[in-house]
Amino acid sequence: MDYKNFGLRKEEYETIKKQLGREPNEAELRILGVMWSEHCSYKSTRRLLRQFSSEGKQVLQGPGENAGIVDIGEGLAVAFKVESHNHPSAVSPYQGAATGVGGIIRDILAMGAWPVACMDGLFFGDPSKEKTAGLMQGVISGIGGYGNAVGVPTVGGKTVFDGCYDGNPLVNAFCAGLVRHDGIVRSNTAKPGQITVLLGSRTGRDGIAGAAFASARLEEDTKGSRPQVQIGDPFVEKLLIECCHELLSKGLIVSMQDMGAAGITSSASEIAAKSGRGVLIHAEKVPLRETGMNAWEIALSESQERMLLVIEPRDFDTVAECAGKWQLECAAIGEITDDGRFRIMEKGKTVVDLPAEIVGGGCPEIHWPSKPLSESRTKDLTDTVEPEYPDEWGNHVLDLLSSPNLKESAWIYEQYDHMVQINTVVPPSGPVSVLRVKGSERLLAFTMESDPWSCGLDPFAGGAETFMKAARPLYVCGAQVLGMTDCLNYPSPEDPGNFWALEESVKGLATAASEMNCPVVSGNVSLYNESPAAKILPSPLVGLVGLLRRREEYLSCGSWDEDDKLFLVGPIKGSLASSLSKRLLCGLSSGRPFLFDAAKERIFRQKALETAHRSLASSGRVLAGGGLTVALAKECVLSKIGAEVDPKCFMEAFEVFFSEGGPRAIYAVPGGKEKEFRSLWDSFGCTFIGSVSGERLRIDGFLDLDIDDLSVAWKG
Repeated sequence: MDYKNFGLRKEEYETIKKQLGREPNEAELRILGVMWSEHCSYKSTRRLLRQFSSEGKQVLQGPGENAGIVDIGEGLAVAFKVESHNHPSAVSPYQGAATGVGGIIRDILAMGAWPVACMDGLFFGDPSKEKTAGLMQGVISGIGGYGNAVGVPTVGGKTVFDGCYDGNPLVNAFCAGLVRHDGIVRSNTAKPGQITVLLGSRTGRDGIAGAAFASARLEEDTKGSRPQVQIGDPFVEKLLIECCHELLSKGLIVSMQDMGAAGITSSASEIAAKSGRGVLIHAEKVPLRETGMNAWEIALSESQERMLLVIEPRDFDTVAECAGKWQLECAAIGEITDDGRFRIMEKGKTVVDLPAEIVGGGCPEIHWPSKPLSESRTKDLTDTVEPEYPDEWGNHVLDLLSSPNLKESAWIYEQYDHMVQINTVVPPSGPVSVLRVKGSERLLAFTMESDPWSCGLDPFAGGAETFMKAARPLYVCGAQVLGMTDCLNYPSPEDPGNFWALEESVKGLATAASEMNCPVVSGNVSLYNESPAAKILPSPLVGLVGLLRRREEYLSCGSWDEDDKLFLVGPIKGSLASSLSKRLLCGLSSGRPFLFDAAKERIFRQKALETAHRSLASSGRVLAGGGLTVALAKECVLSKIGAEVDPKCFMEAFEVFFSEGGPRAIYAVPGGKEKEFRSLWDSFGCTFIGSVSGERLRIDGFLDLDIDDLSVAWKG
């Protein structure tokens, strides 16, 4: 047998033989080929991920489980995680995206939490291309079709458009759930004599080798890969959620794992290894929906809507009765042992016999060579390509607002049910999604961000700015950041330039998160995101969870009032390097993104939180895509009131109004609060720029646009 046919490297195969003291059989090779794939093992990135700090007094569960968990007070906690479903969505957009949503919901369920919110990070190519339009429609329909039916609201997300994603779209699915401290379930609590139970759907051949497929480059013709994409059923998922929570309420579940990548193999071996035990699976006891499946197919099937439970043998009849009530399959398929082995038997014959610890965690790390993409990227870059500044900014602002990366994505989120469970306070259109916690005054706040263009120029600065772009809106709305999850989307790590960008952007993310005291409690890595046509930009995505202790602490955006005074806080200028203005005017990015300054970011956080909690402003908005001008335009449209802005206080007006990045925000301040607001912000940087009035956005000498024109450009 050629180990290469199973996705293994020569040194990995030699390690397997050394650890086993023998040649593995075909079934064992297939299992190790999947479990040691990049998707399952993180063999190229484990050493990089160790840079992330998961420490924090609020952290109840860090990396290593199905999801991270942070305390929100009052005996409650939030479990959350983001996962990629990139390759499956490229091959079969509807099912790839739908099963991505289903899988991340089950990760949250596996922690004992009730899923309360989903978000999605979507990266597409040129939307004017027919293929991209088809992919978009399939992905968005898949997310809506699954999420709406399963009853978990989709409350926000991030959508990115760039030609580098033409052949390789990215779909990153996020879910959060609520759980009481005493209801948290972990996978390291199994004991010998307990039994493993498969709960949910029957097992078929869909998704076999899906994890290995996700660990390789996409080919030009993807039709042959469709059998490796799973098929989802959200109605079964809803029943599974209800059944699991009924069993949890009765104290019948010892441990629980979602059956995602590598199916039974992954879930059973992880429980065994984390518990310091072994596990025996009887393949013939697994309920099947296809005939003729052999043991390794059963072990590696990624059929959806399945959970592996560990329970006491005496409780099986009660568990089975509950499963029957919810019309779910339920079968005792194995037992926990004390021998530390992962074994699969079929009709009394041993098919697989491996140490449990090497199945899930024995793959050696790979240290790929790293080389900066060019010398200039490590130097102090300036804007090497200057845009031809328009004399009259009106058309440029309308072009910005109507561009794919800024245009309001109502056509996307209106396909999602964001009000199911009736906890959504702020709909998906804003920079922050807010949910109430039933039975409490507390609110949960969520953001999701990615900045591939900054990461493409300077991966360290881009990584740090990606974190801050997600964090600043939470500070401005009044939320304390509790924790972070991330999805690291990159091309092949085998290219030294690609791996350098991965190293540097992870370092930037880790540095910013650590300096801002934000624990990283969960995440995902997706490599080999490239096709024969192109490779993606470095595209780390960050999801943050924040907490407001009471509704009165929340500051909204798009809510300014007539005669409010407008202030720009923070540095006057950001960077034009990777700005949308520069990309539209020049067709490319060049220069250095805004450089991370931890001290200034911490001051911004403190003052922004105080502004919200002391109710010093009517409205607040971070300066992000499109810069100050676009922030003003959005506030005008949402507030339905115009603004008069005086640019005389600024030199280099174009850079001030269109640059991006850094701890910068605009606030609308009522007249009676102006003195108090200035007193708080003056030491950091507080510039009066105008006032709220009328029905037009006027920047004296540069811009004069009616709110209706702004609205049509932005909202369509």
